[in-house]
Amino acid sequence: MSSFWSAWIIVLTLAFLVAIIWLLRWNMKNYTGIKEGELMDHEFDGIVEYNNPMPTWWTYLFWVCIVWGFLYLALYPGLGNFAGLLGWTSSNQEVLSLEESEQATAAAREAGLIVQYDREMQQAEEVFGPIFKAYAERPIKELAQDPEALKIGQRLFLQNCAQCHGSNAQGGNGFPNLTDDDWLYGGEPEDIVYSLVNGRRGQMPGWKEQFSEEQITELAVYVLSLSGRKVDPELANAGKQNYAVCAACHGQDGKGNQQIGAPNLTDNIWLYGGGSQASIEETLRNGRNGVMPAWDDILGEDKIHIISAYVYGLSQE
Repeated sequence: MSSFWSAWIIVLTLAFLVAIIWLLRWNMKNYTGIKEGELMDHEFDGIVEYNNPMPTWWTYLFWVCIVWGFLYLALYPGLGNFAGLLGWTSSNQEVLSLEESEQATAAAREAGLIVQYDREMQQAEEVFGPIFKAYAERPIKELAQDPEALKIGQRLFLQNCAQCHGSNAQGGNGFPNLTDDDWLYGGEPEDIVYSLVNGRRGQMPGWKEQFSEEQITELAVYVLSLSGRKVDPELANAGKQNYAVCAACHGQDGKGNQQIGAPNLTDNIWLYGGGSQASIEETLRNGRNGVMPAWDDILGEDKIHIISAYVYGLSQE
């Protein structure tokens, strides 16, 4: 925050508190000319009020709140760029990456600053760290049969994975369904762990420079025929002539290659657009570049182990 806006906030905040003090003191005095306890000289709809002061307890409560307001602004951040006398902050709000967050946490610890988020994370690690560690020592296939472990895995999944794969893990357009038996990179425990630890990057090239629109349509029709769809046989045969460029990744039989994440084109399960001809043509024309981020630095091996068990269990039901 710039110095001008910091000063502006400080002036407005303090001026507001001073105005409240003045208003409170003004209301504590009798300016009506009518003695306390007597009826006022105004009437509304047959209602007349007595000239009584505010209750004493109410007045004291106002003063306590005002004093607390000044104390809070002195101890905690709230007045512009003033950090507060306690050196407390809710989090390292200036960080833009995980690396910067780790550096800021270390710097705050060395400076003796009280960062609430860091303290809560440390307390959570002390409480839950041993639990995660104990589960991580068990095989994933065994863990996938443990209801308590799956509950923990589900919570971790909802916190970190559901944004893309959905709360039910059934994915969406461009995000794989994790509950079926169709895997881009393999569905064995070690494959799932590898995906979470290192991330994945799909690289389907676009072919609009190599093929005409007519050829892209023919190729899309042939791809549809691989999954058993009823298509125009002439268009499919024409598309088959150019399928060689696709076979390098998806295989001559179209069943894909889990080593490089090339989808199976014969099972009628589609990552984009539900397998419509238009979506396949778009994929052929412009390519696809889906990214699965790496979670090793964010979650750590123990939590990844539990999430992997949860995901593996979903595909086994």
